[in-house]
Amino acid sequence: MHPTRPVEKPIPVEIGRAGLHDVQITWNDGHKSRYPARQLRLLCPCASCVSEGTGEKILDPRTIPDDVHPLKISPVGRYAIQISWSDHHSTGIFSFDYLRDCCPCEVCRSGNTS
Repeated sequence: MHPTRPVEKPIPVEIGRAGLHDVQITWNDGHKSRYPARQLRLLCPCASCVSEGTGEKILDPRTIPDDVHPLKISPVGRYAIQISWSDHHSTGIFSFDYLRDCCPCEVCRSGNTS
């Protein structure tokens, strides 16, 4: 009997820009996620954007400029990134699990990741 190998969690092997504003992540399983900048900014999970008590989004999308973009992307340990945005927001920490769950590609949105 062979021991069961744990399933490796997807982790980024490369994080960078895609075009002028978007963020692209290449994962260790070969998948590439491209996050439109404004869409990713609207997904910010920080306490200023999401109620800590209820989990309800409190960020008003009308307050986010259409041309918002990352100014700096910084690693947070080995589990997340923090993005400094052009709208002066920088408190959100995007875990790798959260980013992968939010991948906007058609394959991930359809749930057909196998």
